[in-house]
Amino acid sequence: MDLSASPHGPLRADRPDLAAYLAADAVVDHDHPAITALAAELRRADPVRTAEAVFEHVRDRIDHSADVGHWSAAYRASDVLAAGNAICHGKAHLLAALLRANGIPAGLCYQKLDVLHGLNGVLLPGSPWWVRLDGRGNRNGADGHFATTPAEERPAWANDPALGEHHYTTVYATPPRALLDGLRDGVPGSVGYGYLPLELPDGG
Repeated sequence: MDLSASPHGPLRADRPDLAAYLAADAVVDHDHPAITALAAELRRADPVRTAEAVFEHVRDRIDHSADVGHWSAAYRASDVLAAGNAICHGKAHLLAALLRANGIPAGLCYQKLDVLHGLNGVLLPGSPWWVRLDGRGNRNGADGHFATTPAEERPAWANDPALGEHHYTTVYATPPRALLDGLRDGVPGSVGYGYLPLELPDGG
């Protein structure tokens, strides 16, 4: 078994410097005190176990808005944590923030479904490979699990190629502009995803 071969296709970083995948910014704001505190709480002696604890916390303890009927429109990591719910993109930003706060390079990657789905690309300590982690939350048919190699990736949703569904190959250090513009248009309490792009304009 080739552990480097993902059933969903390879991942490549869009930035050559790993520092970009550890940086705090306006969306992945892991310098926020609440993020820093939770990151420390989830830290384990083994960094891979830290990554697993962070993943499971975001997947299981932060609700997906559609699952609970609470649409916060939060997308900044600290706002997602405060709200306790977000759509997939907000959850991915929080997961990236908590991983970066623990010194684990993490970025953002995407899947074209009937909406543009957001998940994470993570470079685990000691690994040469980016791995997809999908903390969307395992309700309403979603089934995402922690993985340490590309071969083991278990995103929340399976692709239906007949519908044009696929995973994009880029790990972004920051959200693509078209997506970020859409997220900024989100209105708390507004149901659905009509403010989001259906796909990445640059092909991802």
